Amino acid sequence: MFQRLYDRVIGWSAHRRAPAILSVLSFTESSFFPIPPDVMLIPMCLAKPVKGWHYAALCTLFSVLGGVAGYLIGRLAFGWIEPWLMTSMYADAFTAAVNAFETWGFWYILLAGFTPIPYKVFTISAGVVGMPFPAFIAGSTVGRGGRFFLVAALIRLGGENLAQRLRKYVDWIGWGLIILVVLVIAIMKFSGADA
Repeated sequence: MFQRLYDRVIGWSAHRRAPAILSVLSFTESSFFPIPPDVMLIPMCLAKPVKGWHYAALCTLFSVLGGVAGYLIGRLAFGWIEPWLMTSMYADAFTAAVNAFETWGFWYILLAGFTPIPYKVFTISAGVVGMPFPAFIAGSTVGRGGRFFLVAALIRLGGENLAQRLRKYVDWIGWGLIILVVLVIAIMKFSGADA
């Protein structure tokens, strides 16, 4: 089922209304849809490299707006979706995300924008724990924007060859970036504690 859906999303990238579809996909992926917008963003950037930054900006804007919808689901309607969520494949990731939000807050939502874990898990969790809304928006914008602009930049630099590799290794790249950011934060905290 997911492979067919994934292939359909790739097919949408050639549609004449692809930017509008990309915007809707970016919005829905942040609150309930299972396929990430990168699947459309990559072929669209390949087809029109000059518009790559525009497409990345659309992804960022609508992903953050979709994140707001996910946040509101968590904040206002969690009681309705909790029975489904806690029996779904997202239950463990949701529980881990709630615990991490209580510890890391802004940094966690920023890093979440890069992970291959569905972003909706983080947006709903942020609403459930009542993460401060301005920090949620700031972290979402930097995290999601960083991810989508990085994809657009890599496609612009590497073309079709890199697109094939990116599809294959996107999860590893995302985790590598997270590890790098966590190391930088840890170094900053420890060097600040020593000062």
